[in-house]
Amino acid sequence: MSHTDVRPLLVELFTEELPPKALQKLGEAFAEGLRQQLAGLNLLADDCTVEAYATPRRLAALLSAVRTQAPEQAFAEKLMPVKVGLDADGKATPALQKKLAAKGWADLDVASLARESDGKQDYLVAHGTAQGAPLAEGLQQALDYALTHLPIPKVMRYQLPDGLTSVRFVRPAHGLVALHGADIVPVQALGLSSGRITQGHRFMSTGEISLAQATDYVQALESQGKVIPAFLQRRDIIWRDLSAAAARLQADLGDDPAVTALLDEVTALVEHPTIYVGEFDPDFLQVPQECLILTMRLNQKYFPLFDPASGKLTHRFLIVSNMQVADPSNIVEGNQRVVRPRLADARFFFDTDRKAPLESRVADLGNIVYHNKLGSQLARTERVRTLARGIAQALGGNVADADRAAQLAKADLLSNMVGEFPELQGVMGAYYALADGEKASVADAIRSQYRPRLEQPVSLENLPGAALFLAERAETLVGIWGIGLAPTGERDPYGLRRAALGLISGFEQLAAGGLLPAHEAGTLTLDALLTHAAQQLDGLISADTLPQVQAFIYERYRNQLNAQYDRAVVDAVIAQQPPLHQVLARVQAVTAFRALPEAESLSAANKRIGNLLKKADNLHATLDNALLQEPAEQALAQAIADLTPQVQAHLSQGDFTEALSTLAQARTAVDRFFDEVMVMAEDTAVRSNRLALLQQLHQLMNGVADLSRLA
Repeated sequence: MSHTDVRPLLVELFTEELPPKALQKLGEAFAEGLRQQLAGLNLLADDCTVEAYATPRRLAALLSAVRTQAPEQAFAEKLMPVKVGLDADGKATPALQKKLAAKGWADLDVASLARESDGKQDYLVAHGTAQGAPLAEGLQQALDYALTHLPIPKVMRYQLPDGLTSVRFVRPAHGLVALHGADIVPVQALGLSSGRITQGHRFMSTGEISLAQATDYVQALESQGKVIPAFLQRRDIIWRDLSAAAARLQADLGDDPAVTALLDEVTALVEHPTIYVGEFDPDFLQVPQECLILTMRLNQKYFPLFDPASGKLTHRFLIVSNMQVADPSNIVEGNQRVVRPRLADARFFFDTDRKAPLESRVADLGNIVYHNKLGSQLARTERVRTLARGIAQALGGNVADADRAAQLAKADLLSNMVGEFPELQGVMGAYYALADGEKASVADAIRSQYRPRLEQPVSLENLPGAALFLAERAETLVGIWGIGLAPTGERDPYGLRRAALGLISGFEQLAAGGLLPAHEAGTLTLDALLTHAAQQLDGLISADTLPQVQAFIYERYRNQLNAQYDRAVVDAVIAQQPPLHQVLARVQAVTAFRALPEAESLSAANKRIGNLLKKADNLHATLDNALLQEPAEQALAQAIADLTPQVQAHLSQGDFTEALSTLAQARTAVDRFFDEVMVMAEDTAVRSNRLALLQQLHQLMNGVADLSRLA
C-alpha cells in the first residue's frame, strides 16, 4: 500500500496487576516510546496525536494517524576514497565492487557515483532513494524499544506456556493487540503474537472483547468491559465522586498532600471505580488522629473524612471499590471488619506506650546503632543536646527547654506505635511528652523536628523547636559528611541535601523573627555552628569536612535562589559567602541595584579593578592624597571619602538596598577616572597610590556582593 494510507493505530499489552505506584509513568513511557520510534521511522502523519492508557492490567496507546508504509527517503552514502575505489582508467577496483555487492548495488553504473571532498580528499558517494519502512517492521522495532525502556521498578522473570522459554518483564503478559484501522499488524512481544482480542474487567466484563477497529478501543472497554482505560479520566472520576460523597456527609477530605498521593495510588488499583461509605466505632477517636489516618490510608487505602469546621477526624471514611453492585452492604461491612482490628492495634499501642514515661526510654537509645562510625542514637542525642543548648544560649532563648526537647527527641523510636508506624516519629513523641506533663514548647519541638523546612518566623517562644531543628541538621551534615558519605550524583541516602536546605530555612526564619537581624553579623553563624558540631565528633571526622560542608550548604542555597532570582545576582552574593541569614536580603538588594542605570558601568568597572589588583604584586600601599596628581583621581578619592560613611551606615542598619543605591552615585567619578587616568603609571609611587585608591573603591563596591559577577 502507499504511504498515503493513514489510519489510527492501537497497541495494547494485557498483563497481570502492574505495580500501582509506577502505573501512570509506565503508561506514559509506553506511549511515548512507541511515538518516538514510529516518528523516527517517518511512519506518523504530521497531525498524529497520541493517547496513553493505563489500568491495573494493561498498557496501551492509540496513535491517531499512522502510515502503512513510510515514504521513500533520499540518502547519500559515502563509500570510499576515489583513489581506492577507481583505478587509473576510472573503472571500479575490486574493493569498490565488493562494497557495491554488499549493498545490493552490483549493477550500479560507477559513472553515476558522485565525487565529494571532505577537505582532505575526494570520496565516492552514492545518491538515491530508499524505500520507507513498512508499518509491521517499524512497529516491531518501536514495540521492542518501548518495552525495554519502561521505567520498571523491579523486573521479574517468568516462564512461557511452552515450558522452555522464559522472559523478563514487570509482570506476566497475557495478551497483545495491534490494530491499524481494522487490520491486525503482525508483531510479537514477550512470547505473544498480536491480535484483536482484549479483556475487560476481571469480574464485571461480558467476556472477551473483539475490537473491529482501533478507534473502538475506549468505547468497547467502557461498555462491554466495564473498564475506564485512561488513567487521568479515571482519576478525575474518583476525585469527583469522593468530593460528592464527602459533601453529602457534610465532611471534607482534608488538604494533606497525602490525599493526592493516595488518589494516584487508588487510581492505579481500580479499573471501574465506585465510592462507598464506611464507618468505625467513634470510641477509636480517643487515639491520636494521626495514627488512625495513617493506618486507614497506608494499609487500607481508605480516604478518612474530617469535620470542615474543626478539621478533626470523623468516624467515617470513603472506600474506592473496583466493583459496582446494587447492594454494597457486603463490601462495606467487609471493609469495616478489616479496619477494626487495625484501629484496635493503634489504640493498644497508644495505651501501652503511655504507661512508661518518654524519658524512661532515652537510656535504651544506647542499644540502637545510628552509624557504626558515629555510635549509637544515645551518643547522637547527646551531641544534638550540646548543639541545641549552644544555639539557644547564643540567641538568648530558654536553654533548658531546648536541651529537654533534644534529650527526648528520639525516645519515641522505642515506642510500640512508632515501631509499627515509623512515619509517626516525632508526632507520637509530642503526644507522649504532653501526656508526661512536659512543656508545650518541648512537645512542639519534638513534633516539628522532622519537617523538611522551618516555615514560620522564629521567636523566643518557639526557639526550642528551632534550636533542635538546627542542631540535628548540623550534626547530620558534619557527621555523615565527615565519615566520607557525601552525596554523589543522585545518591543521597542520608538526606544531606534536604538537611542543608532545612538548615538554610532555619537561618531565614531566625532573620524573619528578628533573632538574627540583617544588620548584624549575628550571634549565631553557620561557621560557628558547624565548628561546634565538629567538636562533638573530635577524632571521628576528616580534617577538611567543615569547608566542604559549608561550601555544600551555600551551593544548595545558590540552587534554591536560582529558581527565583537572576543567576548572576545570586552568584554575586554567594561568591562572598556572607552570613547565612543575610543572603536573601542581599540578593534582593542586588536585584534592585541591577535595575539602576548606573549598575552596568559600575559592575564593569568593578571587574576591571579586580583584574588590575590581581596583577599587582604585593599590594600593601596606603593611599597618599599628596600623590593624587590628576583631577579625575582627586575627584574619585573625594567621592570615595564622601560615600564611604554613608554606605557603611546603611550596611550597619542592614539596609543593603540603600547601600547599593548610595554607591551608584560614584558612577560619574569612576567613569571619568578610567577615561582620564593611566593606572599603571611608570612612576612606581604614583602607580602604587592609584592601585591603593582602587583597592579602597573595590572594598566599598563589594560590601554587599561581588559586583563584578554582574558584568
